[in-house]
Amino acid sequence: MIEEKQRKTKSELLVIVLKTVIFTALVYYNISEPKIYAHYPGLARCANAVVVFLGPSIILSFLRQVVIYWYIKKHRFKPNIKDNFILGINRIVSILNTVFAIVGLMILLGIDPRTFLTSITIVAAALAVTFKDYITNMINGLIIMFSDRLSLGDHIKVNDTEGKILDITLINMILQNEDNDMVIIPNSVVFSSVIVNQSKQNIKKLTIEFELSLLLGYTPAYLEEHLSAVITGFKEYVVAGGLTIKTLSIGKDIARFKVQVLLNNYDKLKEREIRRALNTAVLGFSAAK
Repeated sequence: MIEEKQRKTKSELLVIVLKTVIFTALVYYNISEPKIYAHYPGLARCANAVVVFLGPSIILSFLRQVVIYWYIKKHRFKPNIKDNFILGINRIVSILNTVFAIVGLMILLGIDPRTFLTSITIVAAALAVTFKDYITNMINGLIIMFSDRLSLGDHIKVNDTEGKILDITLINMILQNEDNDMVIIPNSVVFSSVIVNQSKQNIKKLTIEFELSLLLGYTPAYLEEHLSAVITGFKEYVVAGGLTIKTLSIGKDIARFKVQVLLNNYDKLKEREIRRALNTAVLGFSAAK
């Protein structure tokens, strides 16, 4: 991974150098005003468009490298670290490069960007209203990226969805749930929801809710003792005394319970085995009498 990261960094630096060489050559030709530009005004306009795009793009690329290098050194991260801050910087650079590319395209088409922006003020306002949700998602996405509350790889719970953060885009957050399904949640939903970040707690809570008939006569203490014995084979992954039973409600005929297990060593496969063992034991309660 480190060698791959080093190769990627070298290729990015090579692209910056190549952009700088092209930019310098075009600026020189623009200053010297070669005769070919007079004969082919379209070529001159194309060169100006490339200069307008490459100038800011080179500065952005250089600043991006400096900021990321400073950030990694400051926090003493590994060179191949996947981090929200770096992800946010990359997204912002992509957005600005897109803006510069659009400005360059306007110049290529013979459109004055300042006149164009002035003339579409009302249209821009209408577009802002139309794409309000899209813009809100982008802003929320950037806020999440630069936040230290959520990070790539964290195991979180958003409303009823639980999973590992695989990626954060400008539009949505991508989770991988326990069934290895890709769950896509809009950033606006993530930003406005109550989030449980189990990775920040250094533990994971496994919960199972179930119902039992009152005629069976099981008490919470008995259930807790019996289920604790069921998971004794998973001591390496379960916090000592980390299984508890909570009575959620008692109705006329049934009682609802919730069993909660604290895991100190997260392993998706082992968690699935623990859940299966508990479910089997719960099913056995109903069949016992």
